[in-house]
Amino acid sequence: MAANRGLISAMLQAKCPRCREGDMFQYSLFNITRFSKMHQTCPDCHQKFEVEPGFFIGAMYVSYAMSVGLFLITGLVLYHLFDDPELWVYLTVITILVIVLLPFLYRYSRVLYLYWFGGVHYRQKHKTTR
Repeated sequence: MAANRGLISAMLQAKCPRCREGDMFQYSLFNITRFSKMHQTCPDCHQKFEVEPGFFIGAMYVSYAMSVGLFLITGLVLYHLFDDPELWVYLTVITILVIVLLPFLYRYSRVLYLYWFGGVHYRQKHKTTR
């Protein structure tokens, strides 16, 4: 059993919001064909991740906000580095970034949504002594 994780560390590692130990996703972020497969419940504390039917539909809004931020930052960087390139450069770079970062955007929009709106509160495990 790992040491108690902080909130940010647990979110970055996509751990259960209740115990911060169990993985939310079954496979690595880098497994291109299975990055989206989530556990139904936490393997450690058995917290149900989809707290109600269709719960993660709301994660689309978080993903949208993350994508808009990505578009803005990419646009500003391209504008300043290349002195306002042509439109096709913006579209090509942003399209490639969104495709490459799709697993990250998908996964972390769900993680953030569950942590912010899931109504799940952290419970620190107590060691049992015999």
